[in-house]
Amino acid sequence: MYPSISLLMRIFLLGIISIFSVFTYATSFEERRQLFIEHALDNPNGDSLVIAAQAGLPLNQQHLQALLNDLDTIELSDFRLIKLIRILNYTRDYDAQILPIMSRFPYWLTRGEDTRVYWSENHMIMWMSSSWLMYEREGWSIEANLRQRLVHYLKLKVEYGYYEFFSSVYFPYTMSGLLNLADFAEDPEIKMLATQAVKRLLKEVLMATNDQGAFFPAAGRNKTNKYTSAYGANHNKIIYLLTGMGHPATTASTGSGILATTEVDMNDVLNSWQPQVNTQLIMGHSFGQFDALLAPLPKQDKYIFQWSAGGYFHPDVAEDTLWMLKEYDLWDHKNFDEFPGFSGFPGWIAKAGAKVLASITRSSVLTGAKVHIYKNQSSMLSSVQDYWSGRLGHQQWPWAATTGTIAVWTQSGAVKSDWHQRSSSNVNTHLPYIKQNENVALIMYKANNDLSLFGFNDQDVSLYWPTERFDETRAHDHWVLGREGDSYVAVRRHCKDTQQSIMACAIDGQTWAVVVGNQSTHGSFDQFEAVIRAAQYSQKWKWNWRQWRYEYSGSIKVDGKSLAKTW
Repeated sequence: MYPSISLLMRIFLLGIISIFSVFTYATSFEERRQLFIEHALDNPNGDSLVIAAQAGLPLNQQHLQALLNDLDTIELSDFRLIKLIRILNYTRDYDAQILPIMSRFPYWLTRGEDTRVYWSENHMIMWMSSSWLMYEREGWSIEANLRQRLVHYLKLKVEYGYYEFFSSVYFPYTMSGLLNLADFAEDPEIKMLATQAVKRLLKEVLMATNDQGAFFPAAGRNKTNKYTSAYGANHNKIIYLLTGMGHPATTASTGSGILATTEVDMNDVLNSWQPQVNTQLIMGHSFGQFDALLAPLPKQDKYIFQWSAGGYFHPDVAEDTLWMLKEYDLWDHKNFDEFPGFSGFPGWIAKAGAKVLASITRSSVLTGAKVHIYKNQSSMLSSVQDYWSGRLGHQQWPWAATTGTIAVWTQSGAVKSDWHQRSSSNVNTHLPYIKQNENVALIMYKANNDLSLFGFNDQDVSLYWPTERFDETRAHDHWVLGREGDSYVAVRRHCKDTQQSIMACAIDGQTWAVVVGNQSTHGSFDQFEAVIRAAQYSQKWKWNWRQWRYEYSGSIKVDGKSLAKTW
């Protein structure tokens, strides 16, 4: 005889309650960590190996071997190394299995490299930390200037922060490399600086985390899938462990497994989260400071630091990049295989070419970005201010707004109904000018004329607006409004057109606007809509006789804020 439907439902609900009740009592970081460790060990994967190693448990051979397979040939060896380093520091039982494979490849850039990346910010610290810790543990040989480069990296991050700012994709890997040093380095200066650097990183992450544990920031480097879902990713599990907000993490990821096993005191990080934030941060430093900041380093290290900040073919460093490509024979590397034509040219030609291609080459630079963050409980709006407007985008995420677990944003480029099919390397074919004042932002698009000459012809602007996920949506004139619980967002579109069922505009020169709010700031959704209905908007082209050119201007007056720009 089968149980009744009602009985099955009661059993199901009791099961759900019992599962989540264990997390209800996890009110501290230590309690959450211990519960997470228990669940991760009950649901083993390759990322839980570090947890098992710290606990003194036998390691799952299938998962361990998966970390070791092709380690010496794959592009992202360092993503696995950071886990193997922790395993080796917790136990010597697997040295004979792990060390021979780890010793097969270089831990820093060598001539003719065509696969591995050593120069972006997260890769730099994973490679350098792994090399340094194997030197301390096993006496492996290192470059003469490894310590100088590593200490310089750590000091830069402590003082200026991160070039890959607010990157949901990459900050967990930067964090992991730093925590390995903070936990295991014997050198006291390196240990201290790594501890300071990782705390700065995590405090900045929590600054842009709302009270739902969702992390939808404007960012230096990011990918679409980090904005279409609020939970379940590597970075979400880190945020849950730190704050208890979001969905409970029951399986390990790379970052959460490493955070769960750290001995670093996280109290000041935990206490840094605030439900309300209204601030502007400068991420990194000006590009022009590189000469002074990197003066103590040999030039090959200086140039790699420039690359880590996106300074590849910027006119000011194009000659440096050409020297590196020649010196290390990197013409066949996947990151530079589009530039073989430069191989026979002198440096001044590279610099001249970089100037001609300035709409593409300058905007890869990440450092010196001004990020405005407005957060009120679950409502958040963040944007990068006046950032390479009109130029090609290189993984930058110019702005995002959220009502809690739903993010909205605009992107320029070919419109596709599946947002995940868009390019992950050039998210925007032209970046917008953005000006934000607290919960309101003006967003203007006008592509540089020469982009189309270089093949970037898809310059439409589209809005990610998941209507089906909102509790309620409304429209007024060009505005669309959404409500999730007691949080609200409104976007003023440049036009009312759609393409492939996506709100999108195909016009040269566009002015958009966004406003966020919630019950505590605006009252009811009706009251929020009344504020939006009262908005004053304008945009126009005008001939400037003195400059002998057309100028494009736009403005928005809403919710007591007035923002305008003439382009």
